[in-house]
Amino acid sequence: MPQNNLNDIILAAVEDGLSSLGDSPKQAIIFHLETSFHIKKEYIPENLTEFTKALEGIFGPGASYLEKLILKHLYGKLGLKFEEKSWNFQEYIDNVKKQLLQENV
Repeated sequence: MPQNNLNDIILAAVEDGLSSLGDSPKQAIIFHLETSFHIKKEYIPENLTEFTKALEGIFGPGASYLEKLILKHLYGKLGLKFEEKSWNFQEYIDNVKKQLLQENV
């Protein structure tokens, strides 16, 4: 799978995860990401470390709940099974990439 396709799917999963909170909160979070953390929505997939730091800045320990929602959407969109592990957000994304590479071999 080309990287830009995966980025589009990651962005869609982020949108879906944030939408779980409702449309107005989603828009407020996106606005806050752009104004306070200088992360434009379309660049989230390329800046996942900064994105997760921003979520932690906004939600504190509650950010992990939102990250898991996003990851569940991502895994579902890719037809992969999401299993909770003691990984951080980036480790789950790395796992997705690894699984996709294994499928394409």
